[in-house]
Amino acid sequence: MQVALSKVVAAERGGVAGRDSITRSLDAIRRHLDMDIAYVSEFSGDTAIFRRVNAPGYEHMLKPGDTMRLDDIYCRHILEGRLPNLIPNTSREPVALAIPITRALPIGKHVSVPIILPDGSIYGMFCCLGTKPDDSLHDRDLQVLKVFADVAALEISEEQQEAAKLRERVDAVQDILDSGNIQIHYQPLWRLGQARPVGFECLSRFPQKPYRSPDKWFSEAADLGMGVNLEILAIRRSLSVLPELPSDMYLTINVSPEAVLSGRLDKLLADAPPRQVVIEITEHALIEDYQKIITSLSAFRARGFKLAVDDAGAGYSCLQHILQLQPDLIKLDMSLTRDIDSDPARKALASALVSFSRETGSRIIAEGVETEAELMTLRAIGVEKAQGYLLGRPMPFDQARGFFDITEAPFGLAGQVQGELPAAPANASSPN
Repeated sequence: MQVALSKVVAAERGGVAGRDSITRSLDAIRRHLDMDIAYVSEFSGDTAIFRRVNAPGYEHMLKPGDTMRLDDIYCRHILEGRLPNLIPNTSREPVALAIPITRALPIGKHVSVPIILPDGSIYGMFCCLGTKPDDSLHDRDLQVLKVFADVAALEISEEQQEAAKLRERVDAVQDILDSGNIQIHYQPLWRLGQARPVGFECLSRFPQKPYRSPDKWFSEAADLGMGVNLEILAIRRSLSVLPELPSDMYLTINVSPEAVLSGRLDKLLADAPPRQVVIEITEHALIEDYQKIITSLSAFRARGFKLAVDDAGAGYSCLQHILQLQPDLIKLDMSLTRDIDSDPARKALASALVSFSRETGSRIIAEGVETEAELMTLRAIGVEKAQGYLLGRPMPFDQARGFFDITEAPFGLAGQVQGELPAAPANASSPN
């Protein structure tokens, strides 16, 4: 949450990444007018907040984030007409001389205009000041400053809109974290040849409107620096059913490398029976430091927790995960299992991964199995476990309980062909 809030605050304060044209404008106009300090302020009640400051040599006197009372500087006096926008020589302005900062800084010359946003509201002031008077300052200079202020107003308005959108995004994720409004569905995992699932993969579902797929929610949370918090909530909800799960079944929980490295899994899994929880690493990009992940996972694996790697066959990064992490379970991506019965290339690649798993002592789980033909082909090449809509859609735990005592496994749960799954071929290694 802290990261998300810092992003919102930065956006609200004009810190949107990659946007610094106002700062460059301050430097340009300060040099053009031969001033010492240029700044953009924002009004907040009776206070001026200095959002952007260009003051080489005077940084000790004024920097971004500093605040002053409006009555202690020129802003309010200019807006209310007691001081002009252009002051070549402050010594000729009694109101200016009465303000302590005029002598304290000192201020010899001053040019300032309000920053008026597109909706007509006054954001603050665009100001330049110098320590020495300059009677060469002219109305032309004031007009130039107004142009810069108008450009700044447009940019600030865009920043405010972006900050508002960012806050909406943060609030949406935070609402889930605060309310715990996340549902866990359980998809059965089958060992082919058995009439009862060996476990369930825990999959998050978000009932919020408008609908967004789970991967979008987790991606959004990660982008906001809230990803681990959302994962921990999902994992906690997933594991809450462990006391009701038969002792010979397990749950697979999806965990990102960031969540592993956070150290927060330790507490969540402290009392979990290792034989009933599989840690599935989900990551679609390259991991920069595998050794940190391996070290963090080693304590769990030493206790007996199994490790799975997701999306095998979906890209180079996943193959790297397999080689580096040496998982106990390798999950074939649905892009590989789809139409495997009619696609020689998919079948060849899946067969190669099966051979790899036998050589390394791991096991293969095929994801996304949707047809009986795909299932038969996978079984024929030695795949031992599978999941997919053919074998059972993700479902609430109340429905998943119905699989605890079944004696006949359906090929599909929506009216497809029914019957026992085929026995494992004689050359297949014993299931895990």
